[in-house]
Amino acid sequence: MRVVSGEFRSRFLKPVPGTKTRPTTDKVKESIFNMIGPYFDSGNFLDLFAGSGNVGIEAVSRGMEHATLVDKQYAAIKTIKENVATTKKSDSFSIIKSDADLALKKFGQKGRKFDIIFLDPPYKAQKMIEHANLINELSLLNSNGLLICETDNTVNLKDDLSDYELINQKNYGLTIVTIYKFLG
Repeated sequence: MRVVSGEFRSRFLKPVPGTKTRPTTDKVKESIFNMIGPYFDSGNFLDLFAGSGNVGIEAVSRGMEHATLVDKQYAAIKTIKENVATTKKSDSFSIIKSDADLALKKFGQKGRKFDIIFLDPPYKAQKMIEHANLINELSLLNSNGLLICETDNTVNLKDDLSDYELINQKNYGLTIVTIYKFLG
């Protein structure tokens, strides 16, 4: 696993030890960023199930100003900290050990807003529609912000989510990436 492009290009990242996480592959990660605009001038990125921090680090490497990386596993948080340290820009990252729902509610209480939110929960624990609705209810996405959902190929996400517009969906065999634009 490596950073594909941008400021941290070609830096290798450690995976989370064990089998509790499934990292986004470099191929899928590169495709996601090609779909949403490969480089950014700024913005805030949230990875709600960060695992190794791979996708959030890629986002900052490509120009996002800040990435918030959330995971509930101790091993994942330890790995994220090690991977963020390789960037030598730890001030561009917030690392939070928390359950996803609790983290979203805390962000809502604090009035936090994001330009891009990435959801890639463990495939057996997917609650994409519920999370999309909670993100909307808590006003966590900026207007025209993006919600990116990575699911397994058995999940068929709706194209009619309230206050979201489906703008792209790609199938990568076992993985499907669905991208929504927030209309609120």
